[in-house]
Parts: sequence; structure tokens; C-alpha cells
Amino acid sequence: MLDLTGKHVAVLGLGLSGCAAARLCLARGAGVTAVDAKPWEALSEDARKLKDSGVRILAGAHPAEAIQHADLVVTSPGFPSFPELDAAIAAGVRVIGEVELSVQALPPRVPVVAVGGTNGKSTTTALIGAIFEQHGTRAFVGGNFGEPLSDYVDDAFDIAVLEVSSFQMERLETFKPKVSILLNVTPDHLDRYPSFEDYAHAKGNAFVRQTKDDVAVIPFRDDICWHEARRGDGIVRTFGPGGDVDVTPNTIIERTYGHVYPRSEIALVGSHNANNIAAAIAAVRAFSVPAQSIRDTLAKFTGLPHRTAFVTEIGGVRFYDDSKGTNVGASVTALRGLPESKVVLVAGGREKGGSYDPLVSVLRSKGRGVVVLGEAAETISNAVGNALPVRRIATAPSLEATMDAVVRAAFELAQPGDAVLLSPACSSLDMFRDYKHRGDEFVAAVNRLSPSRGVPTP
Repeated sequence: MLDLTGKHVAVLGLGLSGCAAARLCLARGAGVTAVDAKPWEALSEDARKLKDSGVRILAGAHPAEAIQHADLVVTSPGFPSFPELDAAIAAGVRVIGEVELSVQALPPRVPVVAVGGTNGKSTTTALIGAIFEQHGTRAFVGGNFGEPLSDYVDDAFDIAVLEVSSFQMERLETFKPKVSILLNVTPDHLDRYPSFEDYAHAKGNAFVRQTKDDVAVIPFRDDICWHEARRGDGIVRTFGPGGDVDVTPNTIIERTYGHVYPRSEIALVGSHNANNIAAAIAAVRAFSVPAQSIRDTLAKFTGLPHRTAFVTEIGGVRFYDDSKGTNVGASVTALRGLPESKVVLVAGGREKGGSYDPLVSVLRSKGRGVVVLGEAAETISNAVGNALPVRRIATAPSLEATMDAVVRAAFELAQPGDAVLLSPACSSLDMFRDYKHRGDEFVAAVNRLSPSRGVPTP
């Protein structure tokens, strides 16, 4: 158990995880100084309330001010290093992330399931949590998806199911999940990591401390994931076509036990989700969850908002919201997974590094057209070139008007029987608060669309 009595802790960043980390450190007896680049008035209400609890808050300050005399530094996900932090590490100061802090505070009896990967993490995390719930196992479900574990370490649950990002796996000391899943690794966050290999290595840190009593779940015949899993000693279980949990066009099959799950009886659709389901099955079977609990969950679990979620059909055109598709690999997966043979893609936002070539390759066969917006609009337009029609949408005076123009342009490009897919392949932060805000604006614009004229209704 974590005991910080009399220690001085510096918390860097006051987003959700930073605020949760500060509260946990206070509860464990520490004096806490928290720093954020935002000025006081721009901090969340959650962050400002910490001052009343006794946290010293440095708003709009350089993080070096917070780490002076610190016994422990807790960084928010993705918080960049800086010379003073490097010097503190060299001097022996412990620097960890919020996930590491929270698992150190967990009772030793509580095992952890870590769900990593570039795409599909949230859906898989939520599905695993739903299966445990169906089975009667009390599970915390959160991490990078949902809420930080640090706020819940003292709650009564039997297992912790954590979505973990590459950023959260950067500063670890003891993190040792009973089951660690790496769904896939495709280029992402190359604006932060020097190379794809560095990004993959960060993902793979979740395996490092696993022993032969633990399980590593990876895609069948995926060399990148295999290499990362073998950095630890966990028993490897594979999923996907040909894997221990096999995926065929009509079924998902546990080859070890012979259990068959017909895809016609599974509520969550899409070829990419079949792999996510197979990974989830491999994970929960490590805890001897019976097949019937899995079947019962699969029959009713329909997925999460903003992840290739069907919106509506207008004039024979089906609209899908995949605003969570914030990198090229995610958008490629969403495109391939749609049942429609032709798709109008809505893409753009703030770039994260990497090439759009894989996206263009899929669009050549499945695309009807592309609508682009945001900072990356020109880059994506240039990448598509003459492969198919491209409409570039200028930013209007309001987000509502901008998204209305996007949806109208996509509807005009589409033909009956086609899909319109919002899967931006970019971050939302050039125009929107987050991917949820972007998806909500898209759905609202679709619902304003007039099927007779292809224009927003008044």
C-alpha cells in the first residue's frame, strides 16, 4: 500500500489524471504542489477545488517551480520532460505517472488487466468490464478511457480493467498486469515520439514485469506485438484469424476449449470489432470466466459512442460517427469494417505525424469521395490527389455552420447505398474541445440535414 506520510509530492498537469493523483497523494499523507501551464481562470473547477483541500497550486507557471524539494514527482500522461526534471531524476528523485501511482495504492489482492494498442482500446476495455459485470465480478473500468484509477483505489472491487496509452506506460516502477493486451500498433503520436519504434516500445512497457503467472494477449502473427510481449515472461495467448481465439467470417472460436461464438449472435458488428471481441475473450478466460457469461454479454453489448457508431439513414445514405478515429490506422480500420461498398470519408483536424498513404490506398478501392476540414485539410487533399473527388470546407463563423457545410458536402458526394463516415485520422484540438465534441457536432449536423434538399433544416 502507498504511504506518503510527510513526503512532498509534485504533480505536473491538472487534467483529470493530475487532479486524481493530487487527491490520492493528499489522502496518503503527502504535502502536494501541483502545476499547470494554464492560468488560474482557465483551470477546471475540479482543479481549483484542490486549493481548498490544501494543495498548493501554481497556475500558469513553469513546472520547474513545482519540483523543487520534491520527494516524488507524478506526471500527467504525455507531459514532456524538461531539463530540471531530468536533473531531478539524475539526483535520485522518483518520477512516475498517475497509473503507476494508482496501482501502487491498490490492495495487493486486486489484479490488473491492461488494455493497450493504437486502436480499439476503449471498446475492448468496456467489453471486458461488461463481461466481468455479467459474471458478477466487481470490476473498476477506466484509466485512459473513463476516469482515473487514482480516485477509486479504496473502493471495493475485485479487479481493475485499465485502458493504457503509450504516454501512461512511460514512467513505470512496479506496473505488472495479470493480463496485458496489445491489440495492435500502427503509427500514431509521431509528433511526440522520435520514431515509430520508440512509440511501439512505450506500448510494450506494459509487458516488461510480467512473469510466467501472467498472460500476454497479442494478435496472431503480429511481429511487432510479439517482440514487445517477449520483453516479459507472460504466457502468450493470440487472437484474430488463426489465433488461439480464432476469428472466421461467421464465428469466433476458442481453439483451446472448443467454445464457438456465432457472429450472428453478437451485437457488436464490424470486422475490426471481431478482433477486439476475440482479445477480450482471451483476457477474461485467464480468470476462468465461463463461456455463458461471455455469450450473454456479446448478445447485448453494442459498443461505445463515437466509435463507428451508426447515426441515421437519409435518402439511402447511412451516416456513421467515428470521431474517435484520431489516427490514420484507426480510420483505415473503420473504412474496411463498414459493410457498405462505397464510402464518403470526412477527415481532417490537427495532424499527429505519419503518412496518409495507407488511408489513400483504402480510399482508392472503397472511397466515393473525401470531405476535408481543419489544419490538415490541405495535406490530406494533396495526399488524395486525383484518386477521387475532394471537397475542402472552409471554417465558418460557427462550428455549427462549419459542420453543416461538411455534412452537406458529404451528402452531395454520396449515392444511395453509400456510407458517410466521420473518421478524421487527426486530433480534434484545432477546432473542438475533444473527439466527443467533434462527434456530437457531426451527429447534430446530420440530424439537421434535409433528405429532400441536402441542406440543413431550419
